[in-house]
Amino acid sequence: MERRQLKRPPSRPADRRKDEDIVYGLHAVREALVVGDRLRIVHVAQERVRDQAVRAILKLAQEAAVPVELQPYGYFARFPFKAHQGVVAVGEPFAYADLHEVLRRRTGDRPALFVLLDHVTDPQNLGAILRTAECVGADAVILPERRAAGVTATARKAAAGASEHIPVVQVANLAEAIRTLKKAGIWVAGADAGPDCLMMSAADMARDVALVIGAEGSGLTQLVRRECDFLVAIPLFGRTSSLNASVAAGVLLYETLRQRKMFTSEAVRVLDDGGDSFYNH
Repeated sequence: MERRQLKRPPSRPADRRKDEDIVYGLHAVREALVVGDRLRIVHVAQERVRDQAVRAILKLAQEAAVPVELQPYGYFARFPFKAHQGVVAVGEPFAYADLHEVLRRRTGDRPALFVLLDHVTDPQNLGAILRTAECVGADAVILPERRAAGVTATARKAAAGASEHIPVVQVANLAEAIRTLKKAGIWVAGADAGPDCLMMSAADMARDVALVIGAEGSGLTQLVRRECDFLVAIPLFGRTSSLNASVAAGVLLYETLRQRKMFTSEAVRVLDDGGDSFYNH
């Protein structure tokens, strides 16, 4: 699900203000309605009104008193993304969380797990990381305000609704955010591939930890690297020198769960009883 601020195209009569926020795709719009996002309107392709998934969205919109407009499929050509699936909602700008508030609300019933992104600029990567972070039960994902992807429409679409269920914090200074986490007793692990790294299986990820993922190509910035308590690497056995940022985040997050022994019989029971799985989106 994803949001993006759109400028009014001069060649078309526009029916939206430049500050309107777009959410598109079946899962993204559905999750926005489920969690009570303030949507102004939902546009649905007339050709899809008989689809079960679309009818569920129409029901949710009716229950939330969100207006719905049926549109010809050509209407959606005005939006700068193609994977809309005939469902586009107009809402409010994404509401970022406050880091101090997230820390204050922690219950301490399990080890802390934060994910920080060091200038990851691809919104698809951001969305995929949000999805994985939410699936593993991370406390929050933290992003820098500048030179990084924000929670746009493309990111929210890639997150498949996860951005509505996990706090996302946007900060002016990522190094300062790391220092805040360290003051709260959280160890900071930077994902890297240098000779001074610990292999992920040898690093202690079972304690309170924040995982920092760097940008593809450049990796961690020097300032952020210096703030990390330790660096951790994923073993690679092929000729390719690195993993995609979202894949690396996924591997390290599930290694963290493995070390915390969170693959329990209770988790298996939830899925056996019909609980949600990240494979069905």
